[in-house]
Amino acid sequence: MGLAIVAVVAGGLAGVKALQIQALIAAGAAYVPPPETVAAAVVREEKWPDTLVAVGSVSAAQGVMVSPEIAGSVKEIAFESGAAVKPGDLLVRLDTSSEEAQLRAAEAQAELAQLNADRTRQLRTDKTVSQSELDTAEATLKQFRANADTIRAVIEKKTIRAPFAGKLGIRLVNLGELLDAGKGIVSLQALSPVFVDFSLPQQDLARLQTGLPVRVLSDSYPSNFFNGELAAINPDLDPATRSVRLRARFDNADQLLRPGMFVRVEIILPDGKSVLAIPSTAILSAPFGDSVFVITPAVKAGRTNLVAQQKFIRAGRTRGDFVDVETGLSAGDRVVSAGVSKLRSGASVQENNEDTPKPARAPRPSDS
Repeated sequence: MGLAIVAVVAGGLAGVKALQIQALIAAGAAYVPPPETVAAAVVREEKWPDTLVAVGSVSAAQGVMVSPEIAGSVKEIAFESGAAVKPGDLLVRLDTSSEEAQLRAAEAQAELAQLNADRTRQLRTDKTVSQSELDTAEATLKQFRANADTIRAVIEKKTIRAPFAGKLGIRLVNLGELLDAGKGIVSLQALSPVFVDFSLPQQDLARLQTGLPVRVLSDSYPSNFFNGELAAINPDLDPATRSVRLRARFDNADQLLRPGMFVRVEIILPDGKSVLAIPSTAILSAPFGDSVFVITPAVKAGRTNLVAQQKFIRAGRTRGDFVDVETGLSAGDRVVSAGVSKLRSGASVQENNEDTPKPARAPRPSDS
């Protein structure tokens, strides 16, 4: 009798548990997760300028480290660090006291030789001396004049002047310092105009010609584009990299570009290109390829919901915050631009674009 009661109770409990499990399964099947909140953007057809992109380095149209040709002691410094100079401005004068004394002696010899030559020339007119004596006197005069000119040249080389207009760097010498020939005194750079040197692969050579517009962007001035033109194309290619070296010219009137500065270069080609543009944040990158989530309406249980369907694409060029989609999308498609990492294909979504930063063609991040 006891066993029968136990069996009845156990059967009742099993039935109750079975009903609970069935109820949980039914609830799970009927559960619809809440939609994910995402931002969205429309795939737009645009015309982008066709460009060739490279990295380059700024160089001065004229730049030199000013240095003496002849060793000597610094007697006078006539410039300040960072000053602007004109051609011929005095920079440094070396001690020339020894050369000046030698010059006075040479000039005295030349004056004496001049008198002797004049006297001999007069005597030759009177047939008092031979032609060879006159020739000797005139040759001696020329020799002493040449000696004086040599000493003047040494004095001039010890007077160091700016060879062209530009901006001086930091002074590297001090008064009384003994300078060897070739030792740097100060850097002198002409900052207007400047050149930007860069390279492109040989595949782009047929699309290049001098005069094409070029613009550069520097991290030092993230809000400024500098506009110039392609000035020169090297006639030969680098045999190691098979790239051609190019030079662009920039007026640089405000002197913001400085020699040695790293810049990003864009050559703007004449013909534009039609593209399908989407924000770069819409692309989900993975080892097996790039994809986006396209938002489409879906009707379920008499209600229309938004559903995100994953599509694989092939991305092309970038421009600012946008990417050109070469295959996989059509103009007018609506893609998820923020929140892609939390989605799966077929997930319900709802749009909220209020708190999402707007992408830009030419972004200007202040802390880039």
